[in-house]
Amino acid sequence: MQRLYGQMRRIHTTSDKITILNPANSQIIQSIVSPTLDDVNKTIENAHDTFNSGIWSKAPAITRSKVLSRLARMLEERVPEMAKLESLQTGRTIREMNAQLGRLPDWLDYYAALLRTRQDFIAPTQGKLLNYVQRVPLGVIAQITPFNHPLLIAIKKIAPALAAGNSVIVKPSEQAPLSVLEFAKMAADAGVPPGVLSIVPGLGHTIGKAIVSHPFIRKVDVTAGTKTGRALGSIVGSNLAAYTAELGGKAPIVIFNDADIDAAVNGAAFASFVASGQTCVSGTRIIVQDQIYSEFMEKFFLKVQGIRNGMGDPLNPRSTMGSIISLAQLERIEAMVGRTKGNIIIGGKRMVGTSDLDGFDFSSGSFFPPTVVTDISVEDELWQEELFGPVVVVKKFTDESEGVALANASKYGLGAGIWTTDLSKAHRIAAEIEAGLCWVNTHHRNDPSSPWGGMKESGIGRENGLEAFEAYSQSKSTIVNIATVDEMKIDDWFAEGDEARRYG
Repeated sequence: MQRLYGQMRRIHTTSDKITILNPANSQIIQSIVSPTLDDVNKTIENAHDTFNSGIWSKAPAITRSKVLSRLARMLEERVPEMAKLESLQTGRTIREMNAQLGRLPDWLDYYAALLRTRQDFIAPTQGKLLNYVQRVPLGVIAQITPFNHPLLIAIKKIAPALAAGNSVIVKPSEQAPLSVLEFAKMAADAGVPPGVLSIVPGLGHTIGKAIVSHPFIRKVDVTAGTKTGRALGSIVGSNLAAYTAELGGKAPIVIFNDADIDAAVNGAAFASFVASGQTCVSGTRIIVQDQIYSEFMEKFFLKVQGIRNGMGDPLNPRSTMGSIISLAQLERIEAMVGRTKGNIIIGGKRMVGTSDLDGFDFSSGSFFPPTVVTDISVEDELWQEELFGPVVVVKKFTDESEGVALANASKYGLGAGIWTTDLSKAHRIAAEIEAGLCWVNTHHRNDPSSPWGGMKESGIGRENGLEAFEAYSQSKSTIVNIATVDEMKIDDWFAEGDEARRYG
């Protein structure tokens, strides 16, 4: 995902300001202070001191649980306001953001509940020893979050990190930091102590790099492109810190002859074009079995045409799809589509003129229409490389083995979709597809309890669920000698004689 580095026309920096523009109309939303490297170091040092103070790291689990629950209720009340802010800074439609942000309190509630219900355990250690194992926080955590789901991805990372007792430094995308900054204010009002959650906006190649390079950072969790993930991983490894990385994706959608075609058309359109295709699990490779290919393509074309005709002002609740995040990204998408040897059957060029829906002027923003490419080779750039835009390629297959081979013909392995009414087949194919997330007759489903992460070049580690909580903590064994005093006295490794004496 092109999220952290590179040219970004809509970000203008001076020595102390970042001006954020609405990508749908190029208007200024707000300017924020860009920290210096000295500011970054002081923030991390303060987080380190706060962690060592124990005000949060050693607070009772019930205390942290109550704060997270309180924060969830505060966020619930402000969903409409936060959704509008998200739409303004990303160009995504307001109906998408209302739906997405309405789910976010679930993550805070889940980890609040986990704190109340999780149990440490006694290890079956041999001898007269009591070995209890606890989870303890890691320390100062760095989280690098992207523009496409600013608050969702931030909260997915923040909730388990805070629940585990860490101090957290978040570097939001320089393209969409506003909702994350506002969330931090809510967290303070909910009772998160100063120094426990800090938001450090700024450019990735300077501020982001400075954060992850700091020796006080004990874990880095990043959502970014694979190239960025590799670069940050080498820095993290040199500091012997923990690392979780959710990276690039090129999700296949495999549609079998026995699928309900209307449901598959709707599902594939949602998978491909929600968020203007700017998601790491976007269904970018649609693989359709031969007997239904023609009927599917006819209906899919009409669906895509309807999405295109329904585009307008992202703040219009009727608008179907929003803008691309920046002009630079729009130009990248257009260039990649222009180089394909496939057949572009709809879309393919940036949008100009006005909306048929509401008269909105597309020319002032960064809009690209939903685009479908057929007759494409698996060697084509559009098949192999993550585009991060509303462009899908479609390919026909004959039998299960070919469908699976095409699905796995990618260096990525984050998400995948399967459409079939044969559940035996669904389980069989899901087991063969190389992806950390595999949906059957649906797509983009996400839950705080469900592990989320990729295989191959799509990353390392998992977000969500118990796995995330444990990844933000570490085990600590305490081993207690429960023998009698007399037994302890004969426990003399260096006793005189042929053998050392040990009881148990």
